[in-house]
Amino acid sequence: MIAFEAAWKVFEARSGELTTAVADISLDIAKNEFVCLVGPSGCGKSTLLRLAAGLLLPDRGSVSIGGERVREPRSDTGIVFQSPTLLPWATILDNVLFPAKMMGVASPEIQERAKALLKLVGLEGLERRFPRELSGGMQQRAGICRALIHNPAVLLMDEPFGALDALTREELTIELLRIWTTQPKTILFVTHSIPEAVMLADRVVVMSAHPGRVAEVLRVDLPRPRSFQMESADEFHRCTQRVRQLIFGDRTLQAA
Repeated sequence: MIAFEAAWKVFEARSGELTTAVADISLDIAKNEFVCLVGPSGCGKSTLLRLAAGLLLPDRGSVSIGGERVREPRSDTGIVFQSPTLLPWATILDNVLFPAKMMGVASPEIQERAKALLKLVGLEGLERRFPRELSGGMQQRAGICRALIHNPAVLLMDEPFGALDALTREELTIELLRIWTTQPKTILFVTHSIPEAVMLADRVVVMSAHPGRVAEVLRVDLPRPRSFQMESADEFHRCTQRVRQLIFGDRTLQAA
């Protein structure tokens, strides 16, 4: 469904200095597969996601979705960022409907879909509330609904739970898995959390330090549906330890 073929992205600073964000990325993601990107800060995870979204274009190589080269943002792709970026003057229902209105497809059926999505994520009855009246976790749930309103085949998520407290983060992790099971999508998910990546993904793509390259792709052989009780499983420990080894090498992370 998503294919990166020897993709490179280079940025130019104001000084004229060139910086390679990602280098020679080749990666295939299957239809309805859940893939997480992890790696050290500055390794190009978000850049890779923006290439898939059509928000950036590769300087070399290509990115394609469904066999078609990505040259601009696509209607079959939904995006969720770390901040829900809801319109503060619009109700939660209108925020969810916003992409459909921009596409000119805000039919009565789409409105019913918006209400069904809000019910799916536990926001039923809050449709007429404004973002300021909801918690951060609730706002992010609404942001996910907005990304799903036009039923995209691909969902790109850039650290969507990064700004949330630990309990809300765990709650939304399980919520996202439930949504994905109910309405299968191809998901590419960027995170700094190694346990979160292993809990969510079919495969974890570990990127090396700047410039970003694919260091290794790990398959997570945990059964679905998943729960945080699986954190005690041998496979969970195997995967998390391997990811840490790839990112940190022989360094040991110990409190002073």
